[in-house]
Amino acid sequence: MAVDRILKDDASEEKGERARMASFVGAMAIADLVKTTLGPKGMDKILQSTGRGQSVTVTNDGATILKSLHIDNPAAKVLVDISKVQDDEVGDGTTSVVVLAGELLREAEKLVNSKIHPMTIISGYRMAADAARNALLQKVVDNKEDAEKFRSDLMKIAMTTLSSKILSQDKEHFAKLAVDAVMRLKGSTNLEAIQIIKKPGGSLKDSFLDEGFILDKKIGIGQPKRIEDAKILVANTAMDTDKVKIYGARVRVDSMSKVAEIEAAEKQKMREKVQKIIGHGINCFINRQLIYNFPEELFADAGILAIEHADFDGIERLALVTGGEIASTFDNPESVKLGHCKLIEEIMIGEDKLIHFSGCEMGQACTIVLRGASHHVLDEAERSLHDALCVLSQTVNDSRVLLGGGWPEMIMAKDVDELARKTPGKKSLAIEAFSRALLAIPTIIADNAGLDSAELVAQLRAEHHKEECNAGIDVISGSVGDMAALGISEAFKVKQAVLLSATEAAEMILRVDEIISCAPRRREDRM
Repeated sequence: MAVDRILKDDASEEKGERARMASFVGAMAIADLVKTTLGPKGMDKILQSTGRGQSVTVTNDGATILKSLHIDNPAAKVLVDISKVQDDEVGDGTTSVVVLAGELLREAEKLVNSKIHPMTIISGYRMAADAARNALLQKVVDNKEDAEKFRSDLMKIAMTTLSSKILSQDKEHFAKLAVDAVMRLKGSTNLEAIQIIKKPGGSLKDSFLDEGFILDKKIGIGQPKRIEDAKILVANTAMDTDKVKIYGARVRVDSMSKVAEIEAAEKQKMREKVQKIIGHGINCFINRQLIYNFPEELFADAGILAIEHADFDGIERLALVTGGEIASTFDNPESVKLGHCKLIEEIMIGEDKLIHFSGCEMGQACTIVLRGASHHVLDEAERSLHDALCVLSQTVNDSRVLLGGGWPEMIMAKDVDELARKTPGKKSLAIEAFSRALLAIPTIIADNAGLDSAELVAQLRAEHHKEECNAGIDVISGSVGDMAALGISEAFKVKQAVLLSATEAAEMILRVDEIISCAPRRREDRM
């Protein structure tokens, strides 16, 4: 008697050829989806949510697009994950990594159809990836010693990163902002110290970098508008100690004078708390929660600037920047670490008043204020700038630089091709396929710009067989150009991450030979 079904009724399984087909098709569909956003002439996508409020996002950042999709295909989910990791790890190259993985699978599909075992393909891909990485390692430039050159490298990398984003029109301006901000960090990759404030109005060109910290709050009534040599207490405490906190408590009194006594006692409690805070010898108090009218009045009388309801992000960053700690009890002032800065004043940006802290303890802090026509533009500008900041902060640590514009892919493809010629057996077919997949990136960059990609890539390949060649695709003039002269550079770390992540993802999907979907849990019929 044959066992018909092991799995439950609604569960499904696909085996062998069909499972592999499903994974390949899903992964390639995802790659084709983000393909058109690649390169300086890449187009944007509008993502509209069907939930409440129908929020609209306009973006060409691969990771943002893929994060917003709800995908059923398991192989496609693997690609979404690698783009997320790429975004967290190095910030840029989120589209390239998905496109490369998709192309590797497209080549693998042809090989599988011509009866080559997936394991053979995988070992070929492994060898090819090693060869490609070594090819890049031989060509990297490292200008860490020469500060001038290194700064110009950073500028080039920032401009290359921004040229495929919404900021491409003012890329020099924004590249300078990003490089200045990252240079202030002095080698730490903690982007917390760089705060980005978005204020609608003006144009993108009006964005600027401000040394110091800007808090998006107003200064209370009757309080000093300007404080020099500020000692700041950053707190997270409830100032409404005047409320009876026991849930459902009732107080019965037999006359109005008793009510007045209770109120007086509550006021006294608040006054004591304020006195304790003032006892720290501060002249600026910043609280995450509300400061009510009465304590605010007491602070104003003592000449202390009190800022209420600074959101959590705000006070954490403030504590980091001013070198203070967040306090919530005030009984022993000597153990509380206060923050310091030279000057606190009120400034205007557009229509809004904000509070500006300058001369902070941590000199690395700065604020980038983005201006723009609408919220959508500002959100996309922030994403683009964040990509640039991530890449730069990684490059400051690992200062190896490559040229861009499809040049690294051609270098890798050339070396991988040579390896294929030397390798005996079926593996050589897989290695050759790897080099074809690498060539897909310059091809797509050219296609997106509406150029004749076959012609250009053939020209590029011929150029690259000469010694010491810097040729890449110059999308602006629509021909093969000298990348070194055009100043198109990329960080080695980004390219390496793209290469290795894409190979590993493709490998993982290639190993699949069965997809089992579980049956959904049934709800019992509750009566």
